[in-house]
Amino acid sequence: MYKTPCSRLSGLVGVSVKQILVQNVPQCNQTARSLIQLHKRDPSNWLTYQHLTFLKRQYVAKNNSELHQRAAPKPTPALTIVDERDDSVERQVQRIPTIDPVVTEDVSQSENITSKAQPGISTSEPDTDDAAQQKDSESGGVVTSDETPHVHVETDEAKEARLDRQWKQLKVDVADLPDIYAKLAKIKLTALVVTSAAAGFAMAPVPFDPLAFFVASLGTCLASCSANAINQYFEVPFDSNMNRTKTRPLVRGQISPLHAVSFALACGIPGVALLTLAVNPLTGFLGALNIFLYTCCYTPLKRHSIANTWVGAVVGAIPPIMGWTAATGCLEQGALLMGGFLYSWQFPHFNALSWNLREDYSRGGYRMMSVTHPGMCKRVALRHSVGLIGLSTLAPVLDVTTWTFPIISLPINLYISYLAFRFYREGDRGSARKLFFCSLWHLPMLLLLALTCKKPRRDPEEAAAAAPPAASSALALQS
Repeated sequence: MYKTPCSRLSGLVGVSVKQILVQNVPQCNQTARSLIQLHKRDPSNWLTYQHLTFLKRQYVAKNNSELHQRAAPKPTPALTIVDERDDSVERQVQRIPTIDPVVTEDVSQSENITSKAQPGISTSEPDTDDAAQQKDSESGGVVTSDETPHVHVETDEAKEARLDRQWKQLKVDVADLPDIYAKLAKIKLTALVVTSAAAGFAMAPVPFDPLAFFVASLGTCLASCSANAINQYFEVPFDSNMNRTKTRPLVRGQISPLHAVSFALACGIPGVALLTLAVNPLTGFLGALNIFLYTCCYTPLKRHSIANTWVGAVVGAIPPIMGWTAATGCLEQGALLMGGFLYSWQFPHFNALSWNLREDYSRGGYRMMSVTHPGMCKRVALRHSVGLIGLSTLAPVLDVTTWTFPIISLPINLYISYLAFRFYREGDRGSARKLFFCSLWHLPMLLLLALTCKKPRRDPEEAAAAAPPAASSALALQS
């Protein structure tokens, strides 16, 4: 019943669509021609495949349970013949060599016999053929040759040498492993982390336990090694663009990524287990939290936001808190004060360091304050340098040190604040370098002064003896 009207309707729709397509075909052809001409005029502005291959990976293959690294061989250049009469036509002709060497020997022997049998034949005929052949190549762009191409027979030694150049086996010398592991763990940074944790342990108001101190220091060291190794594993393609980090083991290919991750797990799991079981669960939790913050928060934030500096400061402030909790088993005001020292110290230290490495960080794709917000970088360094004076004054208020500490630490705090002020005013490489080198000796000196001015611990008997008389009489009446 509805078949005929539906057929007519579909026919009308098809005819109208066909008319629209027929009308738009010349415009599409003209648009395509204009795009092609635009590309020929300035091809450098077009996005090509080469723009997308900015992260070059190595060719890695696995054979006989051994890791190999392959270097891509250079492509053989092709013979290009361009017709001068038409710039839009370009033809490529590549000569294919003969594979069978036996045929070559027969042909060469026949040519020798022919040349010996007919020594008096003139060479004008081949010249005519060559001229005709050149004329044909100019007109049609096709090269034909009757001569037998030279066949290069590759010997076994040459083949082995060629394959040796293309395939390089990654062999790790056992004698080089300590140096590789030290670079993978960032041994200097790990030493600073362990030192700050040891300072937090020593500042705790409890009797010093050598065994607990050694176990806590070892667990903190292993946790720091694990975090640094995972950080380098994630940043291999970015470290390769920076002069400061391009000599790291993973960037140079001294060890495989699997080897680096295995080293990180071999350090992280025993380190956290040691802090949790042999020290206390709170310290183990802080160690695991620090690994998580450094690898999963600080590392990816470096390429997205300048907030990575504040997250990194929190990561650096946790080790002295871990040392305090390892000694006392609880989180107190003194632990937060020790963490505050490390938190504020890191801003003048790292901001001065990153100021002279702005080109490197920009080349690596890291969003640092020194690159994107240079004014803020100088202000934050000055603000936290002055904040160290306030934290030193707060230490005796919280019964961590005596009142001698803010007095004797005032000269070094004023000096680093003065250098931070010069860095804020001048903002050059010289002032940044002086502030950075001052921060290297300022932190150990500050922690050492705090340790010498540590408030003496009182035993319960001494505290009862030093109680007021009214309190002692009240206790006597109650008894």
